[in-house]
Amino acid sequence: MPIKIGQHMIGENQPVFIVAEISGNHNGQLDRALELVHCAKRAGANAIKLQTYTPDTITLNSDKPDFVLTHNSPWADYGTLWNVYNHAYTPWEWHEALFNEAKKIGLEYFSSPFDLTAVDFLQNLDVCAFKIASPEINDIPLLKKVSATKKPVIVSTGIASKEDVDLAVTTLRETGSEDIILLKCTTAYPTPLKDMNLSSIPMIRDDYCINVGLSDHSLGIVAPIMAVTMGAVLVEKHIKQASDDKTVDSDFSSSEDEFRQMCQAIRETTEAFGEPTYNLAESVKLNFKGGRSLYVTEKILKGEIFSEANIASVRPGYGIHTKYYDI
Repeated sequence: MPIKIGQHMIGENQPVFIVAEISGNHNGQLDRALELVHCAKRAGANAIKLQTYTPDTITLNSDKPDFVLTHNSPWADYGTLWNVYNHAYTPWEWHEALFNEAKKIGLEYFSSPFDLTAVDFLQNLDVCAFKIASPEINDIPLLKKVSATKKPVIVSTGIASKEDVDLAVTTLRETGSEDIILLKCTTAYPTPLKDMNLSSIPMIRDDYCINVGLSDHSLGIVAPIMAVTMGAVLVEKHIKQASDDKTVDSDFSSSEDEFRQMCQAIRETTEAFGEPTYNLAESVKLNFKGGRSLYVTEKILKGEIFSEANIASVRPGYGIHTKYYDI
């Protein structure tokens, strides 16, 4: 069943809902964050999404081994979880300005809360939906708090087992959420295409009788387009201003130009879906001259028999059907 997010209907036979994730690509500058809102609009997105946390609401300021980033992490240079989040977070006092800017230019806006206080904060800013980030899918108190708002809930499954997804969906449904979208997601930055497993999209949709989208961290635009052909109703991808930007999330984000290409390709892909039918499109009917039919090739006298000598199967297709050739 389609669901409504803001002014947009999302679901089967609806336009794909495209979300530009701003994340840490603002690089700690409000004017840069505001410009990213406009980048999203120019590129063709339907919505922008933020992440609502502080380093202290998402982790502990600790350098114990559990909190130290591994050498193969894309954020290894920051040392600890607290340090990377301190660099990447979007100040809460920016949210209202960013949401107002989005509203002014016709974009929907929402965010991912990472603790209970963030839910209250975002609810006061009248977001149109809540996004549950992949690592928070097993934060049951957070799911219940979001569900109580009665707003649509978008849930990423990037590090979730089947049991995690079962529990999350059950929790949301049992606590009042009716409008849920699950996002196929692979939590690797960037995600190799071989690890995307986009054929899971129809499986997830059928297993949970739920709308499914894609949260994409791969490079390029192949995966989002493929996801749409598999039935994704929502596509979320990180956006940056330019291809050579260097920010905390730039290595797996799309520039405005690439994001625009993705949006255009998605729109063209969905336009090509059409509907299952054997009926000919109007554009095809204009080309009947390219079809075959029977035409008289020689002058035929009264009473003369039709034969290979005086009829032929030729173009155009406006004559008698060729099935009568042997009659």
